[in-house]
Amino acid sequence: MSPTLYPRARWRVMVDPQPRSGAENMALDVAILDAVAARAVLPTLRFYRWDPPCLSLGKRQPLDGIDPARARAAGVDLVRRPTGGWAILHTDELTYSVAAPRDDPRVDGPILDAYRRLSAGLVAGLNVLGVAVEMNPVDPLGVHNQSAACFEVPSAYEITVAGKKLMGSAQTQANGRVLQHGSLPLRGDIGRVADYLWFPVEADRESLRAHLRSRATTLRDALGRAVAFDEACAAMTAGFAAGLNLELEPGPPTPAEMAAAAAALTPAISGGTAVC
Repeated sequence: MSPTLYPRARWRVMVDPQPRSGAENMALDVAILDAVAARAVLPTLRFYRWDPPCLSLGKRQPLDGIDPARARAAGVDLVRRPTGGWAILHTDELTYSVAAPRDDPRVDGPILDAYRRLSAGLVAGLNVLGVAVEMNPVDPLGVHNQSAACFEVPSAYEITVAGKKLMGSAQTQANGRVLQHGSLPLRGDIGRVADYLWFPVEADRESLRAHLRSRATTLRDALGRAVAFDEACAAMTAGFAAGLNLELEPGPPTPAEMAAAAAALTPAISGGTAVC
């Protein structure tokens, strides 16, 4: 659907001024989603960062491909996302989330349809930055990871540049509500996630690291210049507004959302904290 065919809508846009832990970030996403579903707040586009660096796992991803001891030794947190997919190392990046009711035309219908519509906002934001990106088409045969790393292969409607994956996203739909979040690596070594996965032999770790570097990229490498978090947030905000016909109203989490997020923090995944 063209952005001009969407009815004009007001959403909240939230830029977290300071990074949060993995558990805090996932708990706040869920608290916002609950508030949106209850019509207590506007549908929300949120941008955030992570401190300490965090390895997030998909909702149903098994732990047998992860090496928690290596993560703990490096000061990397572990968290389980409420969405699917594979492991992502969150550091030196911009993370976005969208929480919306299922009756919003930007997210209604099957997951892939909603994914495609929201990806149009991501593409528009990256275009503002000057990145020539594409949405990865649906592969009728599917794509399959050989490891536990999310950025190994692009999935349907994820964002690529010059054939390399730039943005990974995941979505969940339940009880009349939609949560999608994803990761835009701003800089750094895209192969670092291999440091915290489990391999029977060390040569396999180096092989995956090289494979990831050949199949995925960062915004800095795509543009040839550094992009700060605030610049990326401004561009992505403009892209969502233009691409999805939105009036974006800045607003922080409400006290009720913050209280719900604090109450949702759960025990650790092998030494980190998790939201399940």
